[in-house]
Amino acid sequence: MSYPSLLARLRQLPADPALSPQLLQTRQWDGPLCRVRLDNTGNTPAPVHHWRLFEGDLGLSPAAAIYGEGFQMLAQTMGSWQSPQPVGRCPDAGVYRITEDEGYHTVHNLLLVEQEGGWLLLAFASCHRFGGEFRLYPDGRLAIVMNTEGRVLAPQTHWQSEVLICLEGPDREALLAELARLIEREHGTLVGQVAARPSGWCSWYHYYAQVSADDIRENLAVRAERFPALRYVQIDDGYQARMGDWLTPSPKFEEGVAALAREIRAAGCEPALWVAPFIAEPGSQVFQQHPEWFVKGDDGLPLPSERVTYGGWRCTPWYVLDGTHPEVQAHFEQLFRTLREQWGIHYFKLDANFWGAIHGGRFHDPDATRVEAYRRGMAAILRGAGEGAFLLGCNAPIWPSLGLVHGMRVSDDVERHGPRFRQIAREAFCRAWQNDRLWALDPDCVCLRDIPGQHASRAEYDFHLAALVASGGMVLAGDRLQDLDESQGARLRKLLALCEGRTPAARFGDMGFARGRVALPGGGELLCLFNWDEQEARVALPAGGADFWNDAPLGEELVLQAGQGRVIRYG
Repeated sequence: MSYPSLLARLRQLPADPALSPQLLQTRQWDGPLCRVRLDNTGNTPAPVHHWRLFEGDLGLSPAAAIYGEGFQMLAQTMGSWQSPQPVGRCPDAGVYRITEDEGYHTVHNLLLVEQEGGWLLLAFASCHRFGGEFRLYPDGRLAIVMNTEGRVLAPQTHWQSEVLICLEGPDREALLAELARLIEREHGTLVGQVAARPSGWCSWYHYYAQVSADDIRENLAVRAERFPALRYVQIDDGYQARMGDWLTPSPKFEEGVAALAREIRAAGCEPALWVAPFIAEPGSQVFQQHPEWFVKGDDGLPLPSERVTYGGWRCTPWYVLDGTHPEVQAHFEQLFRTLREQWGIHYFKLDANFWGAIHGGRFHDPDATRVEAYRRGMAAILRGAGEGAFLLGCNAPIWPSLGLVHGMRVSDDVERHGPRFRQIAREAFCRAWQNDRLWALDPDCVCLRDIPGQHASRAEYDFHLAALVASGGMVLAGDRLQDLDESQGARLRKLLALCEGRTPAARFGDMGFARGRVALPGGGELLCLFNWDEQEARVALPAGGADFWNDAPLGEELVLQAGQGRVIRYG
């Protein structure tokens, strides 16, 4: 199928048949880009919950392989059009209850469909106000929707849709690169503000919420002795007294985080801090003192997030600060200005960001959508963090974050066992095209040692390491540094060298992700091999390769154990 014929089919799909007669829809085409305008030509307000831009059959096979984005970080779709399969643990429609999906499957803002000889890419290149949805019906029908959340279109006014693009071609990577270019045109990017791809150490994956100031000091000392290339020391969840009270330390940080941040800088590296700015637990000072700052339910009271979506992972119920409220915006700006100017912190891991775009609640500004609420809150955080800051989005709404973060977590939390290693690798590979285009990609921490309750084989750790190489993003160590043996330490240093050199992500020939190639900036390449199966596999190799980790020469065939990954260097 040629590109013009598919675009012609899309142009011919009918508009929303359920629109009120007073609503006039007009499509404005510019090559493969389409903006749709909706005018209220009547004299009365018109509420619109879901605005269907296109609906019908493009002639695509229901058996076609697909990839679809999620609204939030933990949701992605693969499988086929008629049998979509979640990639991760937390689908949008199920765990997060974002869409109803009765008789169809929703993907958000990006849909890839494999065709004979190539790919179809349908995507929204902007997310200023509305979330874009692609509804896939098992019989092959498609609905392209703006989720307008029941907002009211006033008489004699209009809305403009987000920018829809339709591309087709044989090279999936080229289509995604064009999408990235168009997104940058709409939203800009903060990538150019990042002088170096971040690397560091993170407290979460060994200590979790039980971390103490002494734990930070211990790893800071080992870092100076063995891993000086780790630039940041990231104090993760557990330092604060309560969720929402980010300036009040827990008893395990008696001297305060500001003093500890000074110690980190004195040791020659940079402090980094985990903050979940949009949420607060009920016992927090911010919730007790300012209940009017929070997103409300139908009863007019602060809305517990579990009533409408996934409720959170600890210290629940979570309540959500309303990004449309001017006093919340001032609070965000002052909080991050304090962390920057008084605590000396410039790197922030912003977690639980999805809740800033919560659905099903009432905002201070009744005309604002959840996308606008989130973006206004994030703009205030950016202002407070100031120039030279690095904001990492985590558990974030992906498209609503465009142009607002410097880095983005793109996969679930790492756990030390094979199924999770494979899950987060697939999540990161599907989003690797975003790296150094939309933001610095964070494939989550490198973890090389077992801990109680988490155990992996040597082959599974090999897979994890190879996946981090192929992802081409940031490198943060997640183990207790003094526990790493010499071999593990050497592998971590190899990863850090790739990070420092801004080595790109691997290019895969297909979305089976079995064989990817990484072009090294100084010449040569890395071949990344992955066995996703439960039995060993024999793999043919080009001549002249050597194992990336130990430089041992290899022949022209390699045996990959079940669930193993390998990295081979050429040139």
